[in-house]
Amino acid sequence: MASDQQFEAVLATYQNKVFRLCYAMLGDRAAAEETAQDVFVRIWKALPGYRGESSLSTWIYAIARNACLTSLKARASRHAVSLENPGVLAAAERATSGTIAPDRRPDILRLVGELPENYRRVVLLYHMEERSYEEVALMLDLPLGTVKTWLHRARRQLAVALVEEQT
Repeated sequence: MASDQQFEAVLATYQNKVFRLCYAMLGDRAAAEETAQDVFVRIWKALPGYRGESSLSTWIYAIARNACLTSLKARASRHAVSLENPGVLAAAERATSGTIAPDRRPDILRLVGELPENYRRVVLLYHMEERSYEEVALMLDLPLGTVKTWLHRARRQLAVALVEEQT
C-alpha cells in the first residue's frame, strides 16, 4: 500500500478519535480542531518511519497526547484564561456572586495563575474543567497519586495565598 493510501486509511479511522481526545484534553473546540490537524500533519510526516514497535493506535494517541500537552503548556505560558470556557465562566460567576465586598474578593484566577505550572494544570483540569482524578492523570500522563498530591499541594498554596491577601 502506498504511503498516501496508508495515510488516508489512518485519517479515516482515527480522525474523530483524535479530535475527541484533543477536545477532552483542551476543552476548547477550536484549539482541539487546530491541534488535531497538527497531529495528522505529524502523522503524515512520520508514517513512513513507523516501525510497528507499538500498536498503531497507541502510536497515534501518543502523538495526539503530546501535541495537546504542548498546546496546554503554550496556553498556560500566555497566562490567558478565556471566559468563553464554561468551567472558567462558572468559577468566575461563583467568585463574584458571594457576599464579600467587591473590593475584598480574592482574584482566584490570578492566584491559580501564580501556581507552579504542574500544580496550575492539575487545578485547571480538576476544578475548572471538572475532570476526575483519573481523567487528569490520563490527560497529563501522570500517576494517579501524583495528581492527588499536586492537587493537595496546590490547594494548600492557594489557601496560604488567600490568607495573605486578606490580611
